[in-house]
Amino acid sequence: MGGLENMDIESIDIERLRSDLEDYFGTAIAYNPFGVADVISVDMASDAKLISIALENGFNLDDYEIDRSRN
Repeated sequence: MGGLENMDIESIDIERLRSDLEDYFGTAIAYNPFGVADVISVDMASDAKLISIALENGFNLDDYEIDRSRN
């Protein structure tokens, strides 16, 4: 899908991505209590920042593309 600069943010299911990132960082809290800050960051992040966080953590954004042909 490429970098953030070439991405159509409207094509990403932001709420599902946010939920998955919260789960991803939330499970790490058991091993790293400072992970709470990551969960809060995800919760409060703008759409663009959320996508950036996902890319930085190895998420494949192709999995979050909205299939507009089904609407």
